[in-house]
Amino acid sequence: MPVPPQTRQVAQAAFPRGNRYLQLRDTLGTLYDDALFADLFPARGQAAQAPWQLALVTLLQFAENLSDRQAADAVRSRIDWKYLLGLELTDPGFDFSILSEFRQRLVAAKAEERLLTHLLTCCQDQQWLKAGGKQRTDSTHVLARVRDMNRLECVGETLRFTLNRLPTLVPDWLATHLQPEWAARYGPRAEEYRLPHTKPQRKAYAQQVGRDGWGLLEQVARDDQATVLWQLPAVDILRRVWLQQFRLVDGQLIWRVENQDELPPSAQLISSPNDIEARFSRKRTTTWVGYKVHLSETCEADHPHLITQVATTVSTEADSTTLPHIQQGLADQSLLPSQQLVDTAYVSAELLVQSQQLHQVELVGPARKDQKWQALAGQG
Repeated sequence: MPVPPQTRQVAQAAFPRGNRYLQLRDTLGTLYDDALFADLFPARGQAAQAPWQLALVTLLQFAENLSDRQAADAVRSRIDWKYLLGLELTDPGFDFSILSEFRQRLVAAKAEERLLTHLLTCCQDQQWLKAGGKQRTDSTHVLARVRDMNRLECVGETLRFTLNRLPTLVPDWLATHLQPEWAARYGPRAEEYRLPHTKPQRKAYAQQVGRDGWGLLEQVARDDQATVLWQLPAVDILRRVWLQQFRLVDGQLIWRVENQDELPPSAQLISSPNDIEARFSRKRTTTWVGYKVHLSETCEADHPHLITQVATTVSTEADSTTLPHIQQGLADQSLLPSQQLVDTAYVSAELLVQSQQLHQVELVGPARKDQKWQALAGQG
């Protein structure tokens, strides 16, 4: 799809010294094509916005940290975007909701990596990227899009979350089993400022929420007509959170004591019912609830630095555990470096040998401090 003559003329007049988006279009063309995303769209139905344009806009809005609405406005108003997308200056663009629909198609088809993979192929064709050389790999935290909650908020919000979803499946059953006081107790969102402040009151509140949630689970278990509820994710989340936060002693539900190691480890503990895979983690002085992303990047002095591989894991997974998967991903793309620079968290004697033997990659990074008592004594 060529750039319309008027768009080209105005863009070159507006940016006589060039522009990164104009340069991107002149160098790599449209970058993507519709055939790359054909399987994400039905063969019959209403006409869709060109998928290659949506893919490019998705990259641009990430690069400029724009919301969907702001990105759609940029398509309508910015000359450099119209040039890159091959649009007439009078093109009105599209509704911002199309962008989220496009991302949902990518996620549903597990095609998220197509954008990066195809871009890397284009870079290889331009001789900007090749196997060998140096790459560095490091990880950083990714915040989950959930509210940070303490334990009391989590159990209260989990029960509220479940009660709000039951009507979608069995509204009549819920109407007959809903306790009158639950509307006032679990109608508002569970937030710290609404909760009791003294320790005895907070414990009593936890026990009350625990009894309500456990009672609801028992009613589901006893009622043969409610067996379909076990298929509802919200009910399973309620069950799992209650098992983690409470224990049953002689028929009594007891709030687990945090400082007595009664809670499961962070790798298992659900932090929010709205994202049950997000985990609390700590890296040096940084704490967060969410995930961890590992980025590998070329670092040759005479070539552009390019991201070659992205791996997202749960936040509690050790970097050393992820490294073999990162290297295999690079191998699948024929982008393995000859030397991979990492920090201490990725280094172990086993990985140093494994990297060399399996992939002929020299793993370079600081070794971990020797924690054996002989080394700590300092008398050897």
